Amino acid sequence: MFVIVTKYLIPKGYNGLTLFPFVMLRNNFDKENKVLINHEKIHIKQQIQLLVLPFLIWYLLEFLFRWMQFGDKNKAYRNISFEREAYANEHNLNYLNEMRFWNFLKYLRND
Repeated sequence: MFVIVTKYLIPKGYNGLTLFPFVMLRNNFDKENKVLINHEKIHIKQQIQLLVLPFLIWYLLEFLFRWMQFGDKNKAYRNISFEREAYANEHNLNYLNEMRFWNFLKYLRND
């Protein structure tokens, strides 16, 4: 994992973005944010499990589906199964050791 600080590649309103093997952060001080880094590491592991390209396709398709479902981009983003898993477990700094293969599937519920 390589951490890059760049405010220009991060969408407005977000602090981080992960594209294996890179974690891009908006601010230098975010390198010390253990919860944010853990959240992004969860995405790294998800991307590895799905071999990156299928992850990106699934992520985009699920985002589009959720956007149609909710009619709101932020709510769509928050309801992507990968994001649900990462947000639900970002405070558990041991989660990467406990994370089961394709665990994001249990976060595919429909609200």
